[in-house]
This record gives sequence, structure tokens and C-alpha cells, in this order.
Amino acid sequence: MTIQREERPWGYYEILTTDAMTQIKKIVVHEMQQLSLQTHEQRDEYWFCSSGTGLVTIDDAEVSFTAGETLQILRGEKHRVKSLSGDLTFYEVQVGSYLGEDDIVRYEDNYGRA
Repeated sequence: MTIQREERPWGYYEILTTDAMTQIKKIVVHEMQQLSLQTHEQRDEYWFCSSGTGLVTIDDAEVSFTAGETLQILRGEKHRVKSLSGDLTFYEVQVGSYLGEDDIVRYEDNYGRA
């Protein structure tokens, strides 16, 4: 099995498996880096934190995210994650009718991609 790895300014992700309605990624966010504030129209996401400490924004709420915790992000919810201490590693299970990266709508981004 070949794992597809994509480098990003905040860290990287690896696509572990994909089928018609599901994709699983390992995501690593480097310390004090964060993903863009974004939504998805065609998928829900389920996150499981395996290491590190992060802060997750979902709409107007902020919640801590540490090893062993899970989160559900429904389509249309604005969300982002920031690593607070070392690298934050989590697994993202995407479920939906379309799983492409072009389903991302960015609202804020530290790297000029919004």
C-alpha cells in the first residue's frame, strides 16, 4: 500500500485509505501552527487525537483537543485546529458523497490561501 503524503505550511497529512464514501487521513500540525478556518459542503469529519495538545474551533465554540479525545464536525460547520504543544497528531475520517480537497471553503488562513 502506498501512502500519499501532502506537505502543507502548517504540517502535513497522509491519506491512509479511500473508498467511495470514506477517506481516512493522518494529520500532523506543527507546534503553534493552525489550519484555515473552513467549511465543507459534501462531507462530515470525525477526528481522533493520538498525540499532542490542540485547540479546535467549531463555529463559535473553542474546545481543547488532546490524546484519546474525539470530535465530530458536520458539513457546513466552520472549523479549524491549532497545535498548542509540540506536534498535534490526529486521524480524520471523512464521510460524504464527495471527498476532494476542492470541497474546502476557506474563511481565514495564516498562509494566504483564503
